Amino acid sequence: MSLRRPLSAAAALAVALSLLTAPAAAADDFPFRNPSLPLDRRIDDLLGRLTLDEKISLLHQSQPAIPRLGMPYHKNGTEALHGVAWSNDDEHDWAQTFASGTVFPQAVGLASTWDPDLVKRVGSAVGDEVRGYNSVNPVVWGTQVWAPVVNLLRDPRWGRNEEGYSEDPLLTGAVSTAYGKGLEGDDPFYLKTAPVLKHYLANNNEYQRSLTSSNLPPRVKHEYDEAAFRPAISADAATGVMGSYNLVNGRPNTVNPDLDDVVRSWTSKDLYNVSDAWAPHALTDPEHYFSNETEAFAAALKAGIDSFTVDDNKPATMTALIKDGLAKGLLTEGDVDRAVRHDLSVRFRLGQFDPDGGPYAKIGKEVIDSAANRRLNREAADKALVLLKNSGRLPLDAARTRKVAVVGPLQNTLFRDWYGGQMPYQVTPLQGIKERLGAGASVTGTDALDRVALKDVKSGRYVTVTDAATPVKVSDTAPAAASEFDVTDWTDGVSTLRNAGNGKMLTGNWGTFLASSDNPDGWYVQQQFRLEKQDDGTYLLHYAGYEVNESWWSLGDYVTVGADGTLGFGSKADAAHFAKEVVSRGADAAAAAVKGADAAVVVVGSNPWVAGRENHDRTGLELGEGQQDLIAAVTRANPNTVVVLEDGYPTTMSKVQDRVSSLLWTTHAGAETGHALADVIFGDVDPAGRLTQTWYRSAADLPDILDYDIVKRDRTYLYFKGSPLYPFGHGLSYTTFGYQGLTATPRGDGYDVSVKVTNTGSRAGDEVVQLYTHQRTSRVKQPVRQLRAFQRVSLAPGRTTTVTFHLKTADFALWDVTRNKWTVESSAQDVLVGSSSAAIRQRTTIDVKGEKIPHRDLSATTRAIDFDDYSGVTLTDETKERGDAVAGKDGAWIAFRDVAFGRPPTGVAAGVASASGGSIELRLGSPTGTLVATVPVAATGGPYTWATATAAVKGATGVRDLYAVFKGDFKLKDLKLS
Repeated sequence: MSLRRPLSAAAALAVALSLLTAPAAAADDFPFRNPSLPLDRRIDDLLGRLTLDEKISLLHQSQPAIPRLGMPYHKNGTEALHGVAWSNDDEHDWAQTFASGTVFPQAVGLASTWDPDLVKRVGSAVGDEVRGYNSVNPVVWGTQVWAPVVNLLRDPRWGRNEEGYSEDPLLTGAVSTAYGKGLEGDDPFYLKTAPVLKHYLANNNEYQRSLTSSNLPPRVKHEYDEAAFRPAISADAATGVMGSYNLVNGRPNTVNPDLDDVVRSWTSKDLYNVSDAWAPHALTDPEHYFSNETEAFAAALKAGIDSFTVDDNKPATMTALIKDGLAKGLLTEGDVDRAVRHDLSVRFRLGQFDPDGGPYAKIGKEVIDSAANRRLNREAADKALVLLKNSGRLPLDAARTRKVAVVGPLQNTLFRDWYGGQMPYQVTPLQGIKERLGAGASVTGTDALDRVALKDVKSGRYVTVTDAATPVKVSDTAPAAASEFDVTDWTDGVSTLRNAGNGKMLTGNWGTFLASSDNPDGWYVQQQFRLEKQDDGTYLLHYAGYEVNESWWSLGDYVTVGADGTLGFGSKADAAHFAKEVVSRGADAAAAAVKGADAAVVVVGSNPWVAGRENHDRTGLELGEGQQDLIAAVTRANPNTVVVLEDGYPTTMSKVQDRVSSLLWTTHAGAETGHALADVIFGDVDPAGRLTQTWYRSAADLPDILDYDIVKRDRTYLYFKGSPLYPFGHGLSYTTFGYQGLTATPRGDGYDVSVKVTNTGSRAGDEVVQLYTHQRTSRVKQPVRQLRAFQRVSLAPGRTTTVTFHLKTADFALWDVTRNKWTVESSAQDVLVGSSSAAIRQRTTIDVKGEKIPHRDLSATTRAIDFDDYSGVTLTDETKERGDAVAGKDGAWIAFRDVAFGRPPTGVAAGVASASGGSIELRLGSPTGTLVATVPVAATGGPYTWATATAAVKGATGVRDLYAVFKGDFKLKDLKLS
């Protein structure tokens, strides 16, 4: 590689002459400091000057300065998911330090704009602010950033749903590429920031995330999960990936050989791959994948991890392990050099070794929370809003709407999330509506929460707060402010309780309870409770702080009452029973507030810290019952009601779904949320956000969250055959659009697809034109439809535009498991254009010329994982270094479809590994079909000790499906008929 910053011929000559004459005594005179030299030469020069100890120090997240070479301190991992969020301070015990710049809408909201150009501008603004913070304190604010998150939103119960973009790999790829390009800047060589894609690979559950394995059959792996990561890497919109905590097919991603073998093959640029925090240590505990940490760290480095995110800013442990690996021959200095080259490549492109710091070094703190970024933030929040339902009430006429009641738990508050910064200002929904309607209007706000008192049935006393520092007891004999709590029933049945006396939340405190928190916060979020109603009408307080899920927690997760009245922890059997006395109903307060108003705006939704977040998933999709009761009361009291649902994931409202006639969805959209809501509610902006996920009617539509095979389980819009609540791509407008004249014309390497789109309404608006295809015939199960292209267009009333997409024939390729390659099948393809995956407005058909996948030939060695169907098996690792296999027990099976036996086989050889042995039955047509072979599997000594098992085959003729049925407990890596 020989990338360089362009110089004029005269300047290049002057520099070259200076190299011949200048002394090499000062660091500034070293060749690696010369911007005109090719990057490889600069790296070679610097690498050659580093000692082994210095090189090893560069394998850590926190890289010390090397003064003798003029190398500054460098820290990986400024969080920049939707704005500069936080970083760690090397000089103050690795303290988490928050930014206070522009907080843009959450990532899923940015994707909901379906506007890559906008997302790129947002990424560029975030990159500017990273540089602005770096100019103030380069030790805290590094310019290697951990963003974006491109994990597919396969399951909406994922606790980190708001961090991703979409369930669709094409949309995810387009948005992540745009955001990454913005973060990097437009210089052909230098990087504004160095973005790292999270989290490779198939990381869409938080439950036991360091222990669970995402089973990916080859088609799912190549066509779906890898397809989300490849676009940004291929477009050089990211400088590396972060290995995720989970395992894939039995192997931890921290030692996934695809980090080198696959990901680096997508680009000619050097990639700098990092581990997730603490993940290298997890290889030994809790994963027990390696017997000691020397082996684990060596394996991670050899697999393609270039930077160890371990032990905060203390590299001593890592250093000792790498040196031990070198001493034991598990690593060579060449392995270290290879990783260091990747580190240096990115640091050079960040300008760290240029005399002037590179072109982005001039960006200063003035860009942070700039007026331009505030305007961009408002535009992003505007464009992210999705109109889910509208009976015609929206938009409201501001001239006729002079009295508005804004109600609900989010009416006058905004929340940050775990990967968001502190907002320097906030425009809440209430404030935005007040500002829009002006001083002459009457705009009121109320949270409309239930206020309750909790009486311990046994003692007859109420849960009472003395002050924020005193353990909470049952003491009051009659309800008073100190013994009353405002309950916010968030989502998935989890609530928070704020004391009416001191305004603080009831909080778990490692043994007792305090009322000490302003908001849900912290790693363990100790402000969460489930109020579980019992058959006798009493309630148990089920504590849902996240620490109760840890293996070391032993106190129990129910609230008890001690002999002295102090609240504590215990088992369900020991839990105190409480009478829940309703002091005032939020629904009644809401109904009173909206009565007589020209319009009611109900703002409900989630708290990003509650009922699912990093390290925790949700169990359901339902909005809290209390919030649904509030909606019901308001819609009864005032028919002119608009409901705003503000959260980071698909949410159901089964009690009131049919009662709500006008429904807007927004993610937690940052400081400009209130302005954006007012813009759309009053029609200053046409809503044109579109859903990036399927909104299912209930969690019953979803299989187990740990099942990653979207093809077999009919997951996501690609394969789901049910009726969703709202389909992928859905979103309404205040105007209407007509589609005419769809054509698909062969050109070059594919087809030009054109359609005319007309604004047929009376007002200007945006439409998101979506192109899907469906393959009619195939050897394998095909998606119901698949997004191939999209474009957001703005049209004045009566105006028409022609939208043209180019479909490449190669776009129709599928992963052919029979030959391990991408293959385009000959088939008719339906071309479908419309405003969502379910609102197809025009269609045509093209005949794609490809090939017919031949019958399987099992006379060549065939990997077991390349099956066509399966039941009861687990996908697992062949060795700790590489390779996939299939593990099964009694009755499990894999199937190979359309096997051409040709000359009838007489024997079979299978690669097996087992501690106990068993047998493989080969059967035709079904798992109980004609038996043609029984292959005895002897114990081999363990799961990584492979042997070849053989048997005679009799009666396999013609073209048939072949089933390999497991009897016993063993692993199968391949088979071959002879």
